[in-house]
Amino acid sequence: MVVTDLAGGVARAGLRRVVKMPHVPTVPEGRTLDLPGRGRTYLVDVPGPSPDAPTVVLLHALGCTAYLTWYPVLNELAKSYRVISFDQRWHGRGIRSRRFRLDDCADDAVAVLDELGLESAVFAGYSMGGLVAQLVAHRHPTRVTGLVLCATARNFRGKRREKLFFPVMTLAMHPLSRYALQRVERLAEALPSSPNLDASTPAFGKAEFRSTSAWSMPEVLGELGRFNSAPWIGEIRCPTAVVITDNDHAIPASRQRKLAQSIEGAEAFEVHGGHLTLVLHTDAWREALVKALTSVMQRPARAA
Repeated sequence: MVVTDLAGGVARAGLRRVVKMPHVPTVPEGRTLDLPGRGRTYLVDVPGPSPDAPTVVLLHALGCTAYLTWYPVLNELAKSYRVISFDQRWHGRGIRSRRFRLDDCADDAVAVLDELGLESAVFAGYSMGGLVAQLVAHRHPTRVTGLVLCATARNFRGKRREKLFFPVMTLAMHPLSRYALQRVERLAEALPSSPNLDASTPAFGKAEFRSTSAWSMPEVLGELGRFNSAPWIGEIRCPTAVVITDNDHAIPASRQRKLAQSIEGAEAFEVHGGHLTLVLHTDAWREALVKALTSVMQRPARAA
């Protein structure tokens, strides 16, 4: 499995580490969803315990898919919520576009709500998905009833080497962007319409990981380097929880805590482990996520 070091300044998409994926007997089946004027994506929509159960939208991490980030918690969350997730742009079976922009990802998430006839939802994002969740709340505040931000930050350009790395990545990538998009599209067109749903074998994780082209990474990393919510994150009014991975070398815990401190009333939940805690220590991670969601659901929005 590839681990991308976002905060260390190297952002190496080729750093390889063998990770034993959690065993899950069944994975809910998804479907292709057309978003008018935007494109199509692969949607996972798991019913809750009742028709009026609150909705949670899960936004996945860099280089992953809806399944690859969230499959270990889908069944548990569905005991209390309607759970929605989808492949984001340039990832898996997500929308292919001329460029990758986080603003577009945020607008895609709201377009998913529109297509499903939903007025609002709680948005939970992991790593890159946490950036998208912040943008959804910033760009579409009336559509967000709560935020759960996991292993993420306000920006990735605090250190000198990061300030150098991301602009260099963007400049190096620009002449290759058309070729990169062609490679991303070529892989996407070769994918079967539905992924393998047998999560009991290593083949599941490998197939989901390989469904995202490595050629998407420089483009996406360049966009992540431009993201900075520090000027506006304090304006967020919806109930918020931040799940902090306390030994994270990709996004240091100090940055995750600064994110929590920047949002008035945000509650922090710490999990011992690194950026892959959600697969290396799934039980502890799941417990923290459930507590964070419960906290958000029980709190009213702050007055503007």
